[in-house]
Amino acid sequence: MTLTQGLCAAGFEPVREALEVQLASGEELGASICVTVHGEPVVDIWGGHTDAERTTEWERDTIVNVFSITKTMTALSALVLVERGMLDLDQKVAHYWPEFAANGKADIAIRQVLGHTSGVGGWELPLDLADIYDHESAVKRLAEQTPWWEPGTASGYHALNYGHLIGEVVRRIDGRTLGRFFAEELAGPLGADFHIGTGPEHFDRIAPLVPPPALEFDLATLDQDSVLVKTLTHPLLDYERTADPQWRAAEIGAVNGHGNARSIARLQSIVSGGGILEGRTWLSPDTVDAIFREQSNGLDLALLTPLRFGIGYGLPQPQTAPAVPDGRVCWWAGVGGSFVVNDLDRGITFAYAMNRMAPGLIGSDRADAYLTATFGAVA
Repeated sequence: MTLTQGLCAAGFEPVREALEVQLASGEELGASICVTVHGEPVVDIWGGHTDAERTTEWERDTIVNVFSITKTMTALSALVLVERGMLDLDQKVAHYWPEFAANGKADIAIRQVLGHTSGVGGWELPLDLADIYDHESAVKRLAEQTPWWEPGTASGYHALNYGHLIGEVVRRIDGRTLGRFFAEELAGPLGADFHIGTGPEHFDRIAPLVPPPALEFDLATLDQDSVLVKTLTHPLLDYERTADPQWRAAEIGAVNGHGNARSIARLQSIVSGGGILEGRTWLSPDTVDAIFREQSNGLDLALLTPLRFGIGYGLPQPQTAPAVPDGRVCWWAGVGGSFVVNDLDRGITFAYAMNRMAPGLIGSDRADAYLTATFGAVA
């Protein structure tokens, strides 16, 4: 009896087998995996259940909160504006958003925000998760604060505020909110079922998340003024609240995008295709090249793990993401395990979305198994 449904082209059977092993063991509850080659799906599979009681099957159009995979969609939105000559990666944020210049932030460049080196890694003062649903007040707070470290000298993962910073720049340039810009310029034209700000008409298709085991260490024992603590607790991302209608509907371009592997791969195939998808040039070679401008390479101040950041994406880092191939490759992961890799050398996008969250902030053993199977098949 097969545990998965969908397309799996000849030669890619190990990817299906890897997912079925995880489903059969119970490690995976419900998930989808999609692999595209030159924009065409060669794997588009799904299986398992949407609920912990295993009463409702994961369907073809099931979607799920994929957390920081959303950042790759926010970055892609910014790159569209770069392509149109409306956004300059080396320009100061304050050129587009004058209020941002306050308290030592006048020289922070757009590329530093996209590459997590801006020093504005989150909100200085403690706030409730619901406070970041209100974009206007949340970005006002960010504009008023001081950088946490010297901009450009290190990365400090912009875990929850990435979409607020980039989204406000998009709004100042274009007039539309980030969620609307993304929907009208990318997801809509490509027929991609991915949402930054998910309407109630989609709620019955959303697979609830099963949170990972609690952290093994007590954040209260750490320096409360550290970049790590402020990033992860101002506010604290409460997984239980991701089922709230208010969370789903808010446009949080760092962490609350809802989609599935098919929609992730569809959109990100723009990147793996060198900016071209289905004959349309979405991004020029120069704009795609910008993704690979290294912004940092070292211990991230917020996650305390080695990371390499380009513009809008992580670059290969064998210590932290051993299953990501080397080369002209960019990637990112959502907390709990969701994953996307764009391999421009081979024209491949890999995407994975699931509802049972694994422990850890970047990747999972399951994601590594699927990546290994995918790039093994390609090789």
